[in-house]
Order: sequence, then C-alpha cells, then structure tokens
Amino acid sequence: MSDTAWLALCRISGLGSLRQQALLARFATAAACFQTGAGMLQGLGLSARQIQALQKDPEDILTAADRRWLNSPDTDLCRWTDADYPPLLRQIPDPPPLLFIRGQRSCLSQPMLAIVGSRSASAAGTITAEAFARSLGESGLCITSGLALGIDAAAHRGALTSGTVAVLGTGADLIYPRANLQLAHRLIEHGLIISEQAPETGPHSGLFPRRNRIISGLSLGVLIVEAAENSGSLITARLAMEQGREVFAIPGSIHSPLSRGPHRLIREGAKLVESAEDVLSELGPLYGALRQSRPVTAPNHWTPEDPRQAQVWAVLDFDPLSAEEIAARCGLTLSELSAILLEMEISGYLTASPGGRFCRLPPIS
Repeated sequence: MSDTAWLALCRISGLGSLRQQALLARFATAAACFQTGAGMLQGLGLSARQIQALQKDPEDILTAADRRWLNSPDTDLCRWTDADYPPLLRQIPDPPPLLFIRGQRSCLSQPMLAIVGSRSASAAGTITAEAFARSLGESGLCITSGLALGIDAAAHRGALTSGTVAVLGTGADLIYPRANLQLAHRLIEHGLIISEQAPETGPHSGLFPRRNRIISGLSLGVLIVEAAENSGSLITARLAMEQGREVFAIPGSIHSPLSRGPHRLIREGAKLVESAEDVLSELGPLYGALRQSRPVTAPNHWTPEDPRQAQVWAVLDFDPLSAEEIAARCGLTLSELSAILLEMEISGYLTASPGGRFCRLPPIS
C-alpha cells in the first residue's frame, strides 16, 4: 500500500507540500494518513473535502496514469522517508514529500550544481553553458537544470556523459517543450528526470516557479549564464539565496540585454565567474564532503571536532528541533546554520525529520 498511499496523498486537491509535510510529521507515513479518523485530522488546516478524501481507500484516488506509473519498470518514486532523498533538498522551507523520477537514481546522491539561463540564448551563451557544464561535470558535479530551451538544454548536453538532472514543471511522464524530447531520452540513459507533479500534469505557468525551488534546492549553488533582467532564471537565483546556496554569474557584453540579469546579480553579491575553477574553489568543503560516500551510521566519536559543529551538537537532542530553534540557541543565522547542518548530516552526526527538524544520531558503540 505504501507507494499507492504516497501517490494518493499527492493527488488530493489543494494539499500542497507544506500540508503534506504537516501530515507526515503528525502521522509518520503516507499510509497512516489514510488510516486516521477525521477527528485526528482536525486542526491541521485541512478543508472538509481534504479530510473526506483522507477517509477513502488510496486506491480509489489514483488515476489510470498513476497506476501506469506504479506498474512501469522505467519509473520510480523517491519518498521523503527514503535514505537517498537528497539532503540539500530536505533543508528548503517546503521540500516536496514525493519525487517522481525516471533514469539513474544514483544521481540523487551526487553533489549538484544548477546551470540556468535564457531560453532565447545567444550562440555564444549556449557554447559557454555547455562548456562549463562539461568541465564542472568532469570535476565531479552533477549538473541540474530545467530542460528548457536555450541555456538549460545546453547545460544538459554538456553534462550528458558525466551526469545531469532535469527538474520538470510538468509530470515526469510529459516532456516540455517537445523540442527537447530527444535530449530527454538521452538524459534518462545517463542522468535523471525529476518532478514533484503527478503523472500527466501538463505545463502551466504557475508550476514553473515551484519547479525552480527544487532546481536550487537540490544544488550547492546556481550558475546563471545569460538572462534578461526579469528572467525566470533570476527567480531561481533569488530562491538559491533564500535557501543559503551560492549564486554565480557569468558576465557578458554591456550592450546585450541578456547580460543584464547576470550583471544585476553580481551587483547584488553573486560571485563573478570566468572559469570552472572559480565555481569549484568557492564551493569549498561542502563540495568535498558531498563527493564522499554518505555514511548510513553515526561516526565512531561523540563530539564533532569542528568547533562550529560542536556548538550545534551541544544544543541538539534526540528529540527533533527546528532550524530556527537551533539557530537561536547557537546565535547563528539560518544561512550559517544551513551549511553546518548539511556537513553534520553528511558526516552522520544528525538526521533530518519531516518539517525541517533535526536531531542527534547516537554514536556507534
């Protein structure tokens, strides 16, 4: 029933990621959400129709497209509770509880860098994006983007052999735009397609900004290559800043409208990039930590040696605390804390639970 319940939860109208997280925090599993009386669902901000839906058998909520997805050998689900759910994505304010995936699931565990930019890119811009994606991919980063025309497509092409992740604003069974259908098929062989949208969800303007938070949320940083001043790529950059991720921008000609977006970001504090090494050197220890295999058990010592991690460890307990509570007790900003929590999760000192809460892992005896 587990996969059926996860997909059914995703299908309930108006039950966005935050309410799904609230349900999972309260009842632990998707299946348990459907095995709970209506009285227990009161006070969670659910409508009467949503509570009524949660009283149904999950099988009665699924569509034919959902059943095809569950029965196909070429499709999969990544649930919030799965061990390989991307740790960086867990830390954003509203992580998707369920990801629909096609391709090489191992990409989920790779350190990622987003490369995004204009759909109407110049020839020079597409060459630059592809070259940076190839170089950064060969250095060990998995390149993530949105499979749009222009810079996105060039970034995916450059990273095909090393590994690339495409985050869609449609269902993962629908490729949009259709012009990138052949690229998508190649990408599935060497990388991964991800969506939080249920199967057969078509393109809609409101879904793409939601998609952008996942692109930045998966990634250590975002590199902007050509973007108009009001480009959707700048939304991705803004989300990355809010999530505490690095933002990089490649400058261009002052006469090109497509340079205005990167130049604006640089004025606002984005790192000016001229080579792949500029990106790698800035990512520093987080990049190095994520390249290593993530342990599944706690380390053989009690207190982290790093003084910043030791400070956070001292306030953690075996009962989950929110990032806000930890930051207040440590006197850290959320941006500073985000990087420390990631390092500690990778090292096996703590674990993240639904709702963006963290607690200690016990040491190995």
